[in-house]
Order: sequence, then structure tokens, then C-alpha cells
Amino acid sequence: MKVVVQRVKEASVAVGGNTISSIGKGVLLLAGIGKGDTPGTAKDLAQKILKLRIFEDDAGKMNLDLKQVEGQILSVSQFTLMADTSKGNRPGFGPSAPPDQAKILLKIFNDELKISGADIAEGEFGSYMEVSLINDGPVTFVLEQ
Repeated sequence: MKVVVQRVKEASVAVGGNTISSIGKGVLLLAGIGKGDTPGTAKDLAQKILKLRIFEDDAGKMNLDLKQVEGQILSVSQFTLMADTSKGNRPGFGPSAPPDQAKILLKIFNDELKISGADIAEGEFGSYMEVSLINDGPVTFVLEQ
């Protein structure tokens, strides 16, 4: 599993021209699920994200986590993160989990985030989505499990 974590001032997802989810200050998560991923992988990565100290304290040091700043989460599936780009010019999507498996693991991932009490919004799995954001910093991390 691979997740791009972007600290944002705001973010939203639209499907078919209609905004379906939006958040204010927090993180936008772009989540890719791979063939070898398990429920444990999804839960572990969710917990790591919740504990990431990527928000600045009063001294300007990245020392606070999402809960401490009362941040929100926008979680969006992104199978292209798992692409194999090692050969040629056309990405291969063989490493990506099949849609039925990925949908289940993404739900487990999002449910684990919700258990923490985090305010979470979601994209629409399998849909063509337009994601908008105002990156804060910019601060962006790629986490892999």
C-alpha cells in the first residue's frame, strides 16, 4: 500500500462536476492498494498517518499530529500510485490490487481512520474524480507499507 499525504488548507473532490466531499485544514490522502496488501497493512498505515507529526507548533516546528490541530481528512483512492513505470513509456498496472479487493481494503483503511474520531471525507471509489487542493507548505510525504 502506498499513500501520498498532503498537508492542505482545504481540499475537495468532484464527480461529474458536482462536489461530493470537501475539507478544511488537514490532510489529503491519495491511497493506492497493491496486490499483496492485507487488512493489517491498511490498519497499520492508517495508524501511522494519524500519528504523523506534520503540523507546526507555536515555535514553527513540525511537532503536532492531525488530532492536535483538529484537522480533517479527505481520503481518495488512486490505483495509479501502484503503477510499474520501470519499462517503456506506458505505465503498467499489474501491481495494483483488483478493484474488488482494493475497495475492501480502502474501506478498512478509512474505517481505521474513523475509529480515531477523525473527521473524514471520502472520494468515490472507481469514479473519475477531480481533486482540488490548496497545499499547505507545500508539505507532502509518500508512505509505503
